[in-house]
Amino acid sequence: MAAVRRVRDLARAALPRSVGERLPAAPPQEVTELLHDKRFQRAVAAAAHEQGRDEEEVWSEVKGYLHEMAAAHDDRTAQGWARMGEWFLRAYDVLVDEDDMQELRRLDRSHSLALAFSHRSYLDGMVIPNALSSRRFSPTYTFGGANLNLPIIGTVASRTGLIFIRRATQEIPVYRLALRSYIRQMVSNKRNLAWSIEGGRTRTGKLRPPVHGILKYLTDAVQGDADGDPFDQDAPDVQVVPLSVVYDQLHEVSLMTEESRGASKTPEDWRWLVRFARLQRNRLGRAYLTVGEPFSLRERMAELAAEGVTGHQAVERVALDISHRLNRATPVTTTAIVSLALLGADRALTVDEVLDTVEPLATYIDARRWPVAGAADLRDRSTIRRALAELTRSGVLTAYDRGTEPVWKIGDDQHLVAAFYRNTAIHILVERAIGELALLTVSELEPGAELPPGGELQVGWEEAKRMRDLLKFEFFFPSRAGFEDDLRTELQLLVGEGVTEMSPVKARELLVGARPHLAHLVLRPFLDAYLVVADRLADRGDGPVDEADLLADSLAVGQQWALQRRVASEESVSLELFRTALALARHKGLLEGGEGVGSAREAFAVELRDSVRRVNIIGEIAGETIPVARPQPQPQPVPDPRQERA
Repeated sequence: MAAVRRVRDLARAALPRSVGERLPAAPPQEVTELLHDKRFQRAVAAAAHEQGRDEEEVWSEVKGYLHEMAAAHDDRTAQGWARMGEWFLRAYDVLVDEDDMQELRRLDRSHSLALAFSHRSYLDGMVIPNALSSRRFSPTYTFGGANLNLPIIGTVASRTGLIFIRRATQEIPVYRLALRSYIRQMVSNKRNLAWSIEGGRTRTGKLRPPVHGILKYLTDAVQGDADGDPFDQDAPDVQVVPLSVVYDQLHEVSLMTEESRGASKTPEDWRWLVRFARLQRNRLGRAYLTVGEPFSLRERMAELAAEGVTGHQAVERVALDISHRLNRATPVTTTAIVSLALLGADRALTVDEVLDTVEPLATYIDARRWPVAGAADLRDRSTIRRALAELTRSGVLTAYDRGTEPVWKIGDDQHLVAAFYRNTAIHILVERAIGELALLTVSELEPGAELPPGGELQVGWEEAKRMRDLLKFEFFFPSRAGFEDDLRTELQLLVGEGVTEMSPVKARELLVGARPHLAHLVLRPFLDAYLVVADRLADRGDGPVDEADLLADSLAVGQQWALQRRVASEESVSLELFRTALALARHKGLLEGGEGVGSAREAFAVELRDSVRRVNIIGEIAGETIPVARPQPQPQPVPDPRQERA
């Protein structure tokens, strides 16, 4: 009951006395301006004509939508909302890079900001506004799902700049017209706008594929639409700013992982909100807000147009730009690295064994100049021990201390939770892991084997590109040319110099001597999950596929394989991973029944079995060459990836 009273009291305190639980009669500025805008009036009339409807009826509908989504900024309400945000965030210390914030504030003085943030928690909607308002940024208007528009709380939130929007609007063209026009008016008024580029919370910890809706409307606004001119010089510009929010731990991860095992999503209502508030009583460490590299949306669209990339393809490219910059801005947490070590071992480890595994990872992270959250020293014994203790306290790990020394392991049914934390940093390790598989492929070449132009080295490149294509629905990769450049960088870290030739013997030597080995730690969970789906798909022969039935079958068989240890870890038994495998199969044309498709499905399963075999070999090599916790030669650092263009 205390949590119920606290939420209610904070909500009431945030409401202006003159408003009570209702919005003021006067509409916000943007709505008033739109209703008097000649271009908008023409657009509404055109929509009515196109749909064969009475214009007054369409006007009534569009006004209702505008009032539904309209938001305002009230100082007293914002102060109360900030206090509520601080209370909800009581489980965390929020760390912000003040230098980055100072630079962003300078940009805020002269530009409208489009803040595209990663979305790992409902708390993101409190971390970001509180951080900006406490540093006296211009008011920010944030887009959120209409499912969060709860009584009283929704009224308060809409007066702090929260714009509630519906998710499924394909069948509501008038709603889409209202939203597009509302965003255009906000941009014209130089408002700061914030939204999740992922569209919803990630269920796996890593960045989800971007959703294009809000971004499409923003690009329309900055390009203008004056008489067909795609770059109307009177149209305003915005600076796109990627914002990454990552946490040491999250209370809500266990609920999301239950959904990955087939549980129904809990609907957002007052009972849900109170339960969510109660969870925050227990401390969970830190939340980290970091700023990615900003860019002008108008200039980026013009660059793409000069390359011949326009329309939806241009929006997709910009969305990928944002996603790459978000990944580059996301720091590595100690929680992520400890989770990686324990998931890879899948047995109990002493603190020294965890340090042994983390040492080469820390060396690699230093060499690639990836940021570490809170500037933590990943080689420091007390830092690692503290992370182990915090993960044990939250139930992710279990500890046993009745023997000669304490040991820690992943708790029962906690593999997906640990994987969520590991995946917050997995993007920095994927290309290295693929590079290991490329070396393994070269090392397995038979003497006298027929080689393509470019010899053994080209064989390695082709294997890397095959893996890139296999995992392209799972991870964000640069262009093919950029991907090859990144792989050359990885080889340079291994060899210490540029690589111009390769042989099976040299590839084997490089692979055995590599520190760290990552393919089995990073790629195996995804490839195992893909193999489950491919196996179930091949079992259907040439027949048609019901996707829901295939997912259910994959979940059941995946659980069987986990019990049989035919998959390396229980984290591979996940509907989220199965859905990505399904997307890949759909892309390959394997879901439609027909003559011959059964052979293609079986070939897909064979490809994945061989990929899993190769990853397992890397694991065996890693077992043969267990790193020791002692000083190792430091690779020559490469240029800071955060300064490269995404």
